[in-house]
Amino acid sequence: MQRKKVSRREFVQTTAAAGVGFWVAGSALADSKSANERVQFACIGVGGKGDSDSSDAHRLGDIVAITDVDDNTLNKKAAGIKGVKKYNDFRKMLDEMGKSIDAVTVSIPDHNHAAASLLYMRAGKHCFCQKPMTHYIYEADLVGKVAAENKLATQMGNQGTADAKLRDTAAKIRAGACGTVKEVHVWTNRPIWAQGNGRPAAKEPPKNLHWDEWIGPAKMRPYGDGYHPFSWRGFWDFGTGALGDMACHTVNMPFMALDLFDPISVEAETSGNNKEMYPNWSVIKFEFPAYEGRPALSLTWYDGKKRPGKEYFSEDAAIASGKKSISDSGCLIVGDKGKYYCPGDYCENGHQLLGGATDPQVAFPHSPGHFEEWVRAIKGGEQAMSNFPHYASRLTKTILLGNLAVWAGTKVEWDSKALKATNLPDLDAMIRPTYREGYTLNT
Repeated sequence: MQRKKVSRREFVQTTAAAGVGFWVAGSALADSKSANERVQFACIGVGGKGDSDSSDAHRLGDIVAITDVDDNTLNKKAAGIKGVKKYNDFRKMLDEMGKSIDAVTVSIPDHNHAAASLLYMRAGKHCFCQKPMTHYIYEADLVGKVAAENKLATQMGNQGTADAKLRDTAAKIRAGACGTVKEVHVWTNRPIWAQGNGRPAAKEPPKNLHWDEWIGPAKMRPYGDGYHPFSWRGFWDFGTGALGDMACHTVNMPFMALDLFDPISVEAETSGNNKEMYPNWSVIKFEFPAYEGRPALSLTWYDGKKRPGKEYFSEDAAIASGKKSISDSGCLIVGDKGKYYCPGDYCENGHQLLGGATDPQVAFPHSPGHFEEWVRAIKGGEQAMSNFPHYASRLTKTILLGNLAVWAGTKVEWDSKALKATNLPDLDAMIRPTYREGYTLNT
């Protein structure tokens, strides 16, 4: 039997009956395009994930300008876009092309996300930014506020948010399929890049790489092997490690189901932190207070081949006996009536019932497609589910707080309103960054 499709507003009303708020629609958008107009995109970063993001923009609108710090990547992308303007510096692109740009995609290393997004949003441009939305907690808070103040269509690139199986599973948990949830466990197969090492030896950057623009707002350092184009994820100054890379995907479903924002404390166990690269493995425990009828609960994160113990899967005889392994990535929702086991990065495989968990039919809003949601919002429609102010900012702040605990090496007591570690004031520099000259955090 086919389920009835419902709007987000109806979904909010349905899930509110369980006593928990889900998603708050944004205010009317500024300067939205009409349904038949072509959106004029600029794309910052066109390699890696930026290749598919810019391809989506090309499919659903017109790309007028692109930026990339790697000339080889830049030229390859430009070859497939007639008349596109090329830049190595996203600031120069805005200076010269701002009047022709409606919206921007930001698909570059994490430490550049906020600098680029804030610059373009303050110029009135709708913004799509890859996950995690920012590198620092304060940036995530600020990006959400600027998006709301300027009434912009925004979206973070955690594409699983649009997946019907993820939304269905989240709605079932909200409807009480596991009973009262007290524990959430989430794990990943990351890192799949180097971590736990020191800084690479300095050398001249390749001729195709514009190193100053790559560094962006971070403190300048010499180029070395291992930064570009991928392994920057393992460095504190540039990436957000396994947690930042994957938790906006793997924690996304339980975040949607259980409102996992504003934790009150976080504590991490790790292989050791040399303050240059992220540890080889970490286990991070978040404590969340009760929220609008949802009791207090904990979330435990595992990376670097760490997993929850087999005792959590006692109802699955194959896992309990060792005949079947726990999935490489996934999550487990533990309630007082049963458990939901969701293997995969995005809950894309749905859920397996353990214990007395049920599988009710529920209503949830179907998506036209992740990128399509954002373009729809640009044209005056509903905000994308993973919009900055009401969803992505809150998810990103939760995730990045885990890295703050890894850095601290001890339990962090957290004041979410003040964005302060109340027991560790020395962490302020890891919460709110100082940008290199030429880049602006606050105006």
